[in-house]
Amino acid sequence: MGVSIHFFLFVEPVWLTSGALGSAALTVKQKKVDSTGAAAGATMHGNGPVRLSPPVEPVMPLTLPAPRREVHHRAIDMRAFARDDGLFDVEARLVDRKPFPFLRASSPEPVPAGDPLHDLWVRITLDSEFVVRDIEASSDATPWRLCREAEGTLKVLIGEKVARGWSAKVKERLRGAAGCTHLMEMLVTLGTTALQGIRGADPERALAAPWKMDSCYAYGRERAVAKILWPEQAGPAATDAP
Repeated sequence: MGVSIHFFLFVEPVWLTSGALGSAALTVKQKKVDSTGAAAGATMHGNGPVRLSPPVEPVMPLTLPAPRREVHHRAIDMRAFARDDGLFDVEARLVDRKPFPFLRASSPEPVPAGDPLHDLWVRITLDSEFVVRDIEASSDATPWRLCREAEGTLKVLIGEKVARGWSAKVKERLRGAAGCTHLMEMLVTLGTTALQGIRGADPERALAAPWKMDSCYAYGRERAVAKILWPEQAGPAATDAP
């Protein structure tokens, strides 16, 4: 029976060359995992510039997966900014890619492997009370040119407040043909990014009231964390440790 060997490469982003620097070596750490889950470390040395292909795969802290191949990659990046005028911008970018040429109904030519199928941006501007003051979107890559018209549909959320019920409100206004599914998905999770960004910018305000109570497992009112942070509002003493 053959043994399947998987390589995970760990490389520091440094180019070392010979010549002016003398005989320099780039060390690449490899972690080999066989089909039984056993692992062993190995080191390789080489002189001069080194190119690695395929790209380095990040280590995932999950169990070793079954043999598989990647068929889709969605990357979502969200950030919050405090503006000089006292408002806050919260932005998101969503990019979908496939590692193989992908044929879409909108074009006779396939999308090249690694090129974006979707490349979408959203920015919401809020005040310190979490009221949406402005919202805009940009659809840089979409399957149909018509998709870009959905950018303007997000304006219906101006004046709404990012608070409990935000997700339901976004879905109610933009579900189905009323808007773009992917822009709607981004707005739902932008809500929690806004809460973390704006409240995190003022730590005293963040802990002044139990606004997080019952918002997740750890902050359940009967658990130890809530008892520590908000003893007067928390439920019965919890038996679990924080």
